[in-house]
Amino acid sequence: MANFEDFLKLDIRVGTIISAKIFDKAKKPAYKLEIDFGSVIGIKRSSAQITNIYNVNDLIGKQILAVVNFPPKQIANFISEVLVLGTYSKNGVVLVIPEKQVSNGDRIG
Repeated sequence: MANFEDFLKLDIRVGTIISAKIFDKAKKPAYKLEIDFGSVIGIKRSSAQITNIYNVNDLIGKQILAVVNFPPKQIANFISEVLVLGTYSKNGVVLVIPEKQVSNGDRIG
């Protein structure tokens, strides 16, 4: 079982998607995202399996939550630097988003 100290190890931040492209080389349908986390963290990339619910045009400008302190992971020919958070629903992954507009880089916790 995880404890509160384990939760505090996660650095979950708000970012805005600035680019979304179809990730053709991924084994499962996915998008390549570029996400702006503000001046301290900067722009990071992520592979996200969110193609069932979202199209690339809907993602640009959307604020999301992501874990920014996991080690980078190579997926095909792409390095995913952050883990975008979402819920597994019956229709596909639904992004976890702030209810109101907030600053990029704001921390959850």
